[in-house]
Amino acid sequence: MELAQISFLKRLLATPGPSGDEDQAARVWRAEARTFADQVYSDVLGNSFAVLEGSGPRILLAGHIDEIGLMISHIDDQGFLFFSPIGGWDAQVLVGQRVRLLGKNGDVIGVIGKKPIHLLKPDERNQVTKIEQMWIDIGATSKSEASELVQVGDVGVIDAPVYELPEGRIVSRSIDNRIGAFTVLEALRLLSQNRPNAHVAAVATTQEEITFGGAMTAAFSFDPQIALVVDVTFATDHPDSDQRQWNVVKLGGGPVLSRGSANSGRVFRRLVDLAEREAIPYSVQISPRYTGTDADAIHHVRGGIASAVISIPNRYMHSPNEMIALHDVECAVRLIAAFVHSVSNVNEFIPQDE
Repeated sequence: MELAQISFLKRLLATPGPSGDEDQAARVWRAEARTFADQVYSDVLGNSFAVLEGSGPRILLAGHIDEIGLMISHIDDQGFLFFSPIGGWDAQVLVGQRVRLLGKNGDVIGVIGKKPIHLLKPDERNQVTKIEQMWIDIGATSKSEASELVQVGDVGVIDAPVYELPEGRIVSRSIDNRIGAFTVLEALRLLSQNRPNAHVAAVATTQEEITFGGAMTAAFSFDPQIALVVDVTFATDHPDSDQRQWNVVKLGGGPVLSRGSANSGRVFRRLVDLAEREAIPYSVQISPRYTGTDADAIHHVRGGIASAVISIPNRYMHSPNEMIALHDVECAVRLIAAFVHSVSNVNEFIPQDE
């Protein structure tokens, strides 16, 4: 991956964008898209589209740009802030973290506090701290002082920087799923260098962690016949993972192809065939009931959309230190581009009588 692409990825990961307040991250994504796409635009829900115009089948490449976050629910008389989660948090992850709040006049840094271990009763020490037992301290000494900086309804994210580790690994908050939004745009960039016949849109969808609202409206408005959804999935190459449930999924082992549920069996098989033909490493995970991704919303929009999920292996999901391997992203980009070039007729993904 070139330095310019890594720089773009770092900007995207570092920019706050919790579900429902994705504007800042979406602007970074659209600015990059304008360097090569034919059209770049957004919609009322904050989805961002980058389009390569073509006369062939309409294909949507979707990756959600929102991340889990926090929302201020109350400011007490001493200036402490209480909050509710945006998306699915493990409460243990939040204890002692620094947060970046999107305040009235700019970012406000705070810390998440709780009763210290010295003051916990013996039976309390074995209990998991609940979110309602925590607060955010921004250094204010009164409600009026705090209210000059933030207000009820303001949102925030964990204040965690992006780090590069050996073996091409990236550690950051917001990898779920800023990396998906990055991957679909990089796939579109690659396609722009060898343009397909298809009419293709990469979309950075909003609100995946809470409503799937962005995916539903994006799919309805673009009206694709085929959709590839890029998200993250659980890597199982670390201690205490359940490979019997999630299969063998390794960082550096290539993208993960989802089978079942919202995934079209025909699109899945095409992706497998292409991966093997192009010598792209991959693994498979099952989704017997639902995928937990934007595909759950997209595949049944309008008259139905032939959809599939391509995932990037991710360690420590929904934490300040999610970890992925750039090799897997590069492989996913190549696979998506190969798939788009392979599509000549959407009827090949519709069940036919023998």
